[in-house]
Amino acid sequence: MQVEALNAVVVGAGTMGTTLAKLMAAQGVSVILVDTNRHVLETSRLSMGESAAVGFASELTAGQHPDFVIESVTEDVAVKQQVIAQIEASVADSSIIMTNTSGIPIDEIAANMRLPQRFLGTHFFNPADIVPAVEVVPGSHTQASVVETACRWLKQLGKRPAILNTCVPGFVANRIQHAVMRECLALLERGVVEPEALDDIVQYSIGVRMALNGPLYQRDLNGLDTHLNIARYLYPDLDARDKPAALLEDYVAQGRLGAKAGRGFYRWSDESRAQHQAQERESLQRIIKIATQHAKENAS
Repeated sequence: MQVEALNAVVVGAGTMGTTLAKLMAAQGVSVILVDTNRHVLETSRLSMGESAAVGFASELTAGQHPDFVIESVTEDVAVKQQVIAQIEASVADSSIIMTNTSGIPIDEIAANMRLPQRFLGTHFFNPADIVPAVEVVPGSHTQASVVETACRWLKQLGKRPAILNTCVPGFVANRIQHAVMRECLALLERGVVEPEALDDIVQYSIGVRMALNGPLYQRDLNGLDTHLNIARYLYPDLDARDKPAALLEDYVAQGRLGAKAGRGFYRWSDESRAQHQAQERESLQRIIKIATQHAKENAS
């Protein structure tokens, strides 16, 4: 089902901006992708192919009347504030403006806005054209009607908007992800397990279950009394540092940045990275289909 005829602008033609524009175009939204870096813009155009009905522009022009604008530039407060100011100066006061930040507090980004009541966070997950969940994060000035309109549009795009009651750094997904990774890195530093074994354990136990049940739903199925008994003896031994693990600091200092650098916890080539990314897209679509069907069966 395609959405009603709407217009949107995406600012930032990196990986997230490109997949956001692709998602909207596939649903019949008239979308323009803006980036001041012409090389990035051309790379985005080539990656989408001729079939994607997306317009490309190297700058915002005054007097635009899009229904929605999504800022998807680098995770830097100052940069985002500057881009939001440019957006606000270019579009109609009726346009809803969103930021795709993955965790910067919404009020910090909106600090200099003229109309912060029409601004909110919509944290899409990579790849944005496939992963269903979107964290919807109002700021302290965001109007309820703006949140409602944004969520309605996201649902029309095939997304599952999840509204946060309070904006906290990192929102929900990144807080949970970093809590998990803090313990993973602590286990590696203590020599408890090797990276390959750790990935196997998480992927084929917690991972496969999480595709079907959220953590709270799963705890209900397991029994909260069981969880409490384990928590009482386990929590004192869990990692609780308030600074990143030394192992992570060392890897980054060595240039071991992950797949993009050819080495992280594993070794990567351009070919292995591209192959994995292509396979992951296909697998994610199958997993999401199964998870969605599972949820429907549980609800019936």
